[in-house]
Amino acid sequence: MFSLCTSLAATAGAQANSVNPALADAPQPSAPRLQAYFVPPTPFIQPLSPQPPGIALAPSAAETYPGQKPFLQRYSYDGKQYVTPDPLGSTYIPMDSWMYPALLRLYSLGYLETAFLSLRPWTRRSVLHMLDQSESDIRFDGNEQALELLDRLYYALRDEPRKDGPTNRGAVYGLESAYAGVRLVHGTVLRDSWNLGTTFNNDYGRPYSNGFNTYNGFSTVNEAGPFSLYVRAEYQHAPGYEGYTYAQAAQLSANNRIQYPAQFGPQTPNMWGTVDRPQATIPEGPLPSQNSFRILEANLSAHLIGHEISLGKSDAWLGPGVGGAMAWSNNAEDIYSFRINRVEPLHIPYFSRLLGDVRYDFFVGSLKGHTYPRDPWIHSEMVSLHPTSNFQFSFQRSIIFGGAGHAPVNLHTFLEGFFGTSGTDYQTKYSRNDPGARFSSTTFSYRLPFVRKYVTLYADSTTHDDIFPVSAPRRAGWRPGIYFTQIPGAQRLDLRVEGVYTDYVTNRSTDGEGVYFETVQLQGYTNKGFIMGDWIGREAKGGQAWLTYHLSGNETLSLQYLRKKNAKDFINSGLDSTGHEINGGTTQNIVRIDLVKRLNRDVELKAWYQSERWVAPFFKQGQQGSNSAAFQVTWFPTLHSTSHF
Repeated sequence: MFSLCTSLAATAGAQANSVNPALADAPQPSAPRLQAYFVPPTPFIQPLSPQPPGIALAPSAAETYPGQKPFLQRYSYDGKQYVTPDPLGSTYIPMDSWMYPALLRLYSLGYLETAFLSLRPWTRRSVLHMLDQSESDIRFDGNEQALELLDRLYYALRDEPRKDGPTNRGAVYGLESAYAGVRLVHGTVLRDSWNLGTTFNNDYGRPYSNGFNTYNGFSTVNEAGPFSLYVRAEYQHAPGYEGYTYAQAAQLSANNRIQYPAQFGPQTPNMWGTVDRPQATIPEGPLPSQNSFRILEANLSAHLIGHEISLGKSDAWLGPGVGGAMAWSNNAEDIYSFRINRVEPLHIPYFSRLLGDVRYDFFVGSLKGHTYPRDPWIHSEMVSLHPTSNFQFSFQRSIIFGGAGHAPVNLHTFLEGFFGTSGTDYQTKYSRNDPGARFSSTTFSYRLPFVRKYVTLYADSTTHDDIFPVSAPRRAGWRPGIYFTQIPGAQRLDLRVEGVYTDYVTNRSTDGEGVYFETVQLQGYTNKGFIMGDWIGREAKGGQAWLTYHLSGNETLSLQYLRKKNAKDFINSGLDSTGHEINGGTTQNIVRIDLVKRLNRDVELKAWYQSERWVAPFFKQGQQGSNSAAFQVTWFPTLHSTSHF
């Protein structure tokens, strides 16, 4: 059996042998490609004998490790391969891990055909299964960069056993990572994703300000049978922040339909009564420095027939892009939730012949930082379909419901929001029977014909109070993107471009009352003041571009450009001394250089420099900006295991 496996791995012939001379004596296959039911083992464990540096390919028979066996038997159905059900549970990989850029690149190189891009995060074992299914194709093709990625990813998952009889794993536990980070900021920053914008986005809602900022943390993995426990926490320090003046905060409160007390002038009380100050969505200053110990993720999970059923805080990234996700991202702090996530592709007879394999995700939890109504809940559902190996699409819905003094959180309001397809009339909207604020998303990803290993096209969209964005495209926000896996003449250089807008295609501004806004849930689509969806925010347009050079499978050097511009009358700022209306929007430009480098196989260095320039007349007159430099050192130790594999 092993000779059959090594013959498959060696099909690349002289090309593959030039990468790893150990394969020179491997037998060659008698046919161009064979059906593989077992995949050859990979040297993701430290070999017994020294190996030359470079790309690790399938070992010869003399290099196998004691007790190692073929893993994860496959079966074929409808021309596709599937792994046998895996009863083992595993933890989620955090969304800021280096593994996601590597996995997305591997997908866009034409592999990982069971990856669902719009349903992240992925678990350790689900990623292992994706790699297992693609390994024989990667080794057959002999693509140097794909082989590098495969080797680094397998090494990162070296603590997960790859052999048949997966129930023999035993327990895997210990420190997964420990890191220390420093961020130095000089200048004036933006820290309000609900109104003006943020200097640092997709950052878990971390505090930051001008001066010396630190983020030191750790994460632990604990897995035994179908159960898993993941904890990630960090100590965060940020200096004090200037924030808005009282007058500015009052203006923003009125703009968002939240009225401050009468001391700011004649006000029309809203239905919720007196508003507390300050609010999470309006950072009114001056704000003190922050020194806190925060749990970023902490969830207990049980694996059941391809599902992870969990309770606690976990990441969610519901979109195919890398700069943002319209439905859910890590721009805000994770919420505490109950979650049922189908982490493995589900093949449904007959149905999957037409629409492909299926994955779905559901979670429900409470939101913080909402003033009126206070402490509402949110639930999210996404269904993703994979009709072909190159095309996938998904539908998602998020509903904010309940809240103190408004509609109660009960089975009636939950089911009404879950199954309701019609609009809500005025009386119901402001009553205890309100089904909630409904937000919907649609995504797709397509590896283009004839260039499927070079170009991937994708799009993400969201809308409020419509069934789906495609049913009312002019009332939707969109994030289209395109990814080129290599530049002609430079195979290690790739380019990704994403545009994004939430500014309705109309002739007039809606004063921010479009995407992410809600007339009852006045803090809208936020948690602790940060937008849970795309960092672009309300009534804005912009985009991002990345030019990345891949030093190796887990080392990169990239240049990023970001631009954002709000509608000029996004905030009604009144008139200046000449009688002209003050531009209440934000124009923001960021250039950033990132380096990810391995000091050794288990120690990673991240360093970046960012230059930001912004204009927001409502907050500060004239051009403002900041220059930031940061570095983070992360150690990835080997986990402990009670089994030997």
